[in-house]
Amino acid sequence: MQDIQELNEKIQNAASITKIIMDEASHVIVGQKQIVEKLIIGLLAGGHVLLEGVPGLAKTLLVNTVSNIVSAKFKRIQFTPDLLPADLIGTLIYSQKNESFVVKKGPIFANFILADEINRSPAKVQSALLEAMQEKQVTIGEATYKLDEPFLVMATQNPIEQEGTYPLPEAQVDRFMLKLMVDYPTREDEREVLRRFIQKNTPQAEAKLSPEDIIAARDLVKEIYLDEKIENYILDIVFASRFPEKYNLNKLKNCISYGASPRATINLAIAAKATAFLRGRGYVIPEDIRYIVYDVMRHRVGLTYEAEAENMRQEDVISEILAKVEVP
Repeated sequence: MQDIQELNEKIQNAASITKIIMDEASHVIVGQKQIVEKLIIGLLAGGHVLLEGVPGLAKTLLVNTVSNIVSAKFKRIQFTPDLLPADLIGTLIYSQKNESFVVKKGPIFANFILADEINRSPAKVQSALLEAMQEKQVTIGEATYKLDEPFLVMATQNPIEQEGTYPLPEAQVDRFMLKLMVDYPTREDEREVLRRFIQKNTPQAEAKLSPEDIIAARDLVKEIYLDEKIENYILDIVFASRFPEKYNLNKLKNCISYGASPRATINLAIAAKATAFLRGRGYVIPEDIRYIVYDVMRHRVGLTYEAEAENMRQEDVISEILAKVEVP
């Protein structure tokens, strides 16, 4: 008990960095508090984030703002149909002066990567991100280069325009810890956006944190206590998506084509710890799981044609699972 109290105090002191990010982001981003919070969760958990929403919802601005606050090396990559893997990771260039090949590193060598409209590029370019996202390293020629920490890929995609796009392969989508759905702002929020962006000076976020602050916070997130009952709760949610009939969810059996992968289990646990950190707690509670579970699992549960014909969404499946699985 004493250890938990000490950890709580340590987390409460360190959690001030999340308030700094939220406060500074609010100078630029109007509303979207939950999206900003979940982007911070991805940052603290060391997980990559996929943002999906129609054009003009400030997805790119949101990612850019967070990277400015952390004062880290930021690169924006506009994914286009003619982009090549070498444009992303770099290539070998022959130097006539030295009579040898030298490495020209690509934009992937940064702390924060904004992969803008990632579904605009073909699979060979998307797959070039795989090693970097999973292994935190890049191979150019015969040499392998470690990427600087913190390293985070934040990708955006447009769901409404399908012509000229290449859907992300399931293997790559699974590498994103969170998939966030960005929705339209409320009427009052949009009024505030209108007023802010017709002023002479557009608001900007200031650099308040360093990459070392994020690395230190990530180390603390790993220390957060996860009880065995919470572990079982996570496992039940994930296994219910694979074997719904074992959890008295027989009506979902013909709706799910494939369930969540083991990455969902790992990411749900880490993201729940980051959520507890955000709330200034040294331990995870079931509400932390329920807050982040949709974002961790919506891109990891496949639906059958029957489910799609009935206009069922992944969120509906997750809601059914949460309603049935016993909360500790």
